Amino acid sequence: MSIPAAARRVARLLMATSRKVVFAESCTGGLVSGALTAIPGISNHHCGGMVVYRNESKIVLLDIPRKLLDKVGAVSAKVASLMAQNILVHTKEADIAASVTGHLGPGAPPELDGLVFVAIARRGNNRRTKPQIKVHKLHCKAAETRLKRQRWVVERVLDLLGNELEAVQTS
Repeated sequence: MSIPAAARRVARLLMATSRKVVFAESCTGGLVSGALTAIPGISNHHCGGMVVYRNESKIVLLDIPRKLLDKVGAVSAKVASLMAQNILVHTKEADIAASVTGHLGPGAPPELDGLVFVAIARRGNNRRTKPQIKVHKLHCKAAETRLKRQRWVVERVLDLLGNELEAVQTS
């Protein structure tokens, strides 16, 4: 599915479920949020996004513990999970959040090259309970350019978000 098609799907599902979304992006640099803002009328359902490309931004803006970043690194399931959870906590009007963190190169250590984590956090009916969080581990093709990798990741994030919204719609 193309980025515009994936964004249209997410927009349709947000509207159908009366949900509002917020994003926390690292390796995609705001491209996921930007793809969704191309959809007319999305302002009723898109709360915004935060680009936390550097570790210091993750610490200051999303309350990601420095010790965690030092221990496991920014490209980890735990950091992706906390990014989604914390952006949702900071954005009271949002019902669902998506976060993405990864290493898309160039110059990535071989074990991290192309590794991406996406987390989707969703509030339950009781807004006081901790959000439900699903984390997905992805791998980009090694031979692709950075821009192609970013685009592929944007498509995946939108697709995973769409899948979660479909699950909400049918439950």
